[in-house]
Amino acid sequence: MAVRTMVHIDEDKCDGCGLCVPDCAEGALQIIDGKAKLVSDIYCDGLGACLGSCPLDAITMVEREADEYNHDAVNERLTDLGQETLPDDHDHGHGHSDHGHSAPAAEEKVEDLACGCPGTMTQSFDRPKLDLSPKAPAAAPVASGGGCPGSRSQQFAKPEAIAPAAAPGGPVASRLGNWPVQIMLVPPKAPYLDGADLLIAADCAPFAYGDFHRRFMEGRTLLIGCPKLDNTDIYVDKLTAIFRDNDIQSIGVVYMEVPCCTGLVQLAKTALEQSGKPIPTTLYRMGIKGDFVEERALEQPAA
Repeated sequence: MAVRTMVHIDEDKCDGCGLCVPDCAEGALQIIDGKAKLVSDIYCDGLGACLGSCPLDAITMVEREADEYNHDAVNERLTDLGQETLPDDHDHGHGHSDHGHSAPAAEEKVEDLACGCPGTMTQSFDRPKLDLSPKAPAAAPVASGGGCPGSRSQQFAKPEAIAPAAAPGGPVASRLGNWPVQIMLVPPKAPYLDGADLLIAADCAPFAYGDFHRRFMEGRTLLIGCPKLDNTDIYVDKLTAIFRDNDIQSIGVVYMEVPCCTGLVQLAKTALEQSGKPIPTTLYRMGIKGDFVEERALEQPAA
């Protein structure tokens, strides 16, 4: 057995709707006695494609000891279920989601790790041609003042107002007002957190959504992370401390439409519940082609 990321179903929340079952390509989930169940560890690849299908947030990903994913056993089960089997290059369970407990062999093809998940499928989009000729020189880097420059807490002075749009072809002003931004690196009592309007973003979102700085970051303190590749237990503990120990005014969560990215919403929700604070929270869902999909308020736990 190895420690790896696995699906966990909260049976107290699950109402047996079954929406998660078809989203699991490996057939690892089944409705038993009115509840969704993980049939066997060997069928679960740890990808989390079922996360986004549960309307009650009953599905989370946890790290625990589990039997290794078995691609042959999955195909045997799919055959028994009368479903189409998975191709050999769908075998992504080995070393895919165990956060460093094992690693893919060096000779393993990169494309094997894509695994058919909508969030990892290789895609290209048509984009208009841009003028990338040199413009104004880049600003000089900020001196670190001691310690690691990459993890030293910093707050940046911003002009009182930023023009709503830069001149065509001109430089675009950054709205970033704090450093570091990675959730793992942010001290829970960093000075820029107290009284902040917090923005928690999936680290893919700023690359997908071209207007990210102007639309989301103005006046907000930014935290970024990946619920798929990072240690989610650390995320929950860190966010719980940030919510509990600072006077957070509001929270925005920007996440991608791919199933595994909905884990960021669940992490924020869990941290809010553990902090005991009813902080107004808005969810923003982005499309992988850079489109804005949805905005909605996060339902707060009952007092």
